[in-house]
Amino acid sequence: MSLADLLRVAPGSTPDLTAIDPAGTPGFDGDKDAARDRLKELRDELADFQERLWAEARQSLLIVLQALDAGGKDGLIRKVVTAFNPQGTRVASFGVPTDEELRHDYLWRVHAATPGKGRIAVFNRSHYEDVLVVRVNELVPEPVWRERYDQINAFEAHLAATGTRIVKLYLHISRDEQRRRFQKRLENPDKHWKWSSGDLETRSRWDDFQAAYTDALTRCSTAAAPWFVVPADAKWYRDLAAAEILAETARSMDPHWPEPEEDLSGIVIPE
Repeated sequence: MSLADLLRVAPGSTPDLTAIDPAGTPGFDGDKDAARDRLKELRDELADFQERLWAEARQSLLIVLQALDAGGKDGLIRKVVTAFNPQGTRVASFGVPTDEELRHDYLWRVHAATPGKGRIAVFNRSHYEDVLVVRVNELVPEPVWRERYDQINAFEAHLAATGTRIVKLYLHISRDEQRRRFQKRLENPDKHWKWSSGDLETRSRWDDFQAAYTDALTRCSTAAAPWFVVPADAKWYRDLAAAEILAETARSMDPHWPEPEEDLSGIVIPE
């Protein structure tokens, strides 16, 4: 069984987040040095994949990253996503909606950021905030956010049917690890810009967010757009696991170099 198979949330199943060790390293028996070497191999593979994806221009890849505060989304982007050429990659974040965005349905701004043919998009937080933060903070009535699971599934099924492969990674950290990371932000002046006292309010709703994530993973892990629960206390494992999942996806997409538009056999470059 591949590492991706171990971490995938099977459609129709309910993951027990309390039973998944955030400090675990399922599917990998090596040490950090071995993980670093393997990650380099995977980054090379992903770079080659993107070049073929760009040249073929028939498919696209959407990577969705979700985590609690300090869960490691930015770190994963630095260590894994930078394997891709930025010319064909877009990282989009979805914070508090603007007035213009609020005049549209909640998926309007998200659809506009999905990748075109041959391109890769990374959502650093995503449309799932509308069944996570919106739910926990009671920003809309319960009947409204409950309907969104089916709406999200339909939206993702449409993207998949029109050539976009979707990989959704939930970076699963422990409450203790989050506390350690918050403390480091407070102790390092260079990290003070990342601090928000609102994060403490979110931390106080830990159990509510765990319940919200469990429902999102249960309701929205589909064959077309699977969720993966990535133990993320160990940053080196988080990066390795994400790269393995993306590499497996890349192999299944298998973009091909296009045929030249003209016969090149007789062309001679003048001296």
